[in-house]
Amino acid sequence: MNAGRGDEDHLAAGGPAQHIPVLRDEVLAIAAPREGGLYLDATFGAGGYSRALLATPGARVLALDRDPAAIAAGASLAAEAHGRLFLVEARFSQLTEVAQRLDLGDFDAVVLDIGVSSMQIDDAARGFSFRGDGPLDMRMQQAGTSAADIVNTADEATLADILYHFGEERASRRIARAIVLDRARAPFTSTAALAGMIARVAPGKPGEMHPATRSFQALRIAVNDELGELVEALAAAEAVLKSGGRLVIVTFHSLEDRIVKQFFAERSGRGEAPSRRLPGEPAPAAPTFRVVGKQPLTPSAAEVATNPRARSAKLRHAERTAAPPRPASADLMALARLPQRAAKGR
Repeated sequence: MNAGRGDEDHLAAGGPAQHIPVLRDEVLAIAAPREGGLYLDATFGAGGYSRALLATPGARVLALDRDPAAIAAGASLAAEAHGRLFLVEARFSQLTEVAQRLDLGDFDAVVLDIGVSSMQIDDAARGFSFRGDGPLDMRMQQAGTSAADIVNTADEATLADILYHFGEERASRRIARAIVLDRARAPFTSTAALAGMIARVAPGKPGEMHPATRSFQALRIAVNDELGELVEALAAAEAVLKSGGRLVIVTFHSLEDRIVKQFFAERSGRGEAPSRRLPGEPAPAAPTFRVVGKQPLTPSAAEVATNPRARSAKLRHAERTAAPPRPASADLMALARLPQRAAKGR
């Protein structure tokens, strides 16, 4: 799912876009593919990053995607790669298990491009966008709880929390209240119906993004547990990278970027002050990553002009040390979950 991903103004909207790998040149410069190297594209999508990595003779790529449509569309690239591309339907939080099952390890680089792909946005039948009417779905795996299920069954407080914390929607309470009132008359089943209701109760100003954009982002994140998946994927990538391997992550909104930034700070020991430790206080774990250079990297004006959906992209990266991997921290996982009744006072 790495191509042409949407930014915060286009997460649920926008016309068709080419499937262009965002920040491709920067990703390749950091991943530094070499002959015989082993790479993991944890968000395959239209295969843009995988294809670029495979352009290096002898390079091998394990590519994952939770969307069966992306896996099916990637079959031709797998055939072209003649055994150098291992294409697997799986969530990126499962990358450790998949690598072990295929007896692959010590990756030279792991690339993650977080969020929804242009293919998903542009297909009205998937229910990610409100520009073309479609079923209120948003499931990347095309199975499990849908956006319609959440909208039509969650209580008002939970809906408000989802919209506020996953969409940063200021009118979350007003929208949640309207959802509950309207669904009592008829359940929400289409993207147009929900977007129209949101525009009615929380209209935006002329020239601003569509008033339903943040709510659609929030529902998509909740449906697919995107932030929880990201936290688990970061720890999993740490476990499969070899010493000196690179972890390269492209995000598209502040919630994702905050998690990645905190992960790298935590794993690199940034902010630690050993001399200030209390007597008997245990020493911190050895850093598992080195963060170098000015970050985040962002798209050039030329790239944004070619692919407007790239405009909010941020790239962060780090190099793996030889320190043992660690499980995902509780602090990071807390960023991916709804606070308990944090809606009070909003």
